[in-house]
Amino acid sequence: MTFGLTFEKLLLIGLIAVLIIGPERLPRAAESFSRMVRKAGEYLRATKSRVREEMGPELDDVDWRKLDPRQYDPRRIIRDALMEEPQPATPMQARETIAEPVAPRAAPQEFSASHRPPFDPEAT
Repeated sequence: MTFGLTFEKLLLIGLIAVLIIGPERLPRAAESFSRMVRKAGEYLRATKSRVREEMGPELDDVDWRKLDPRQYDPRRIIRDALMEEPQPATPMQARETIAEPVAPRAAPQEFSASHRPPFDPEAT
């Protein structure tokens, strides 16, 4: 993880730091920065070990690259879903998916000037 930092960019950042901080305060700033980076590394290692303790050994078996959201291409997922052959249902699955018969729909009501549709004045 270089975050896109090249040697030239690091050199430019260092030069700007020297100009802003000044040569007399630069050693203390570099020391505090290195201490901060060291503490962050210790914190991350402690967190990683604690997660490994609490999750157990099955955490090592997970293939994290499969779960990376950057690998998913929505076009490919849709194409695969559309091109996928439908799986024939087993007799057990066929019995489970049978729906109960639907009651026939009532005939549509016809309204006229004398027989108006229901109106709720509070609904508007």
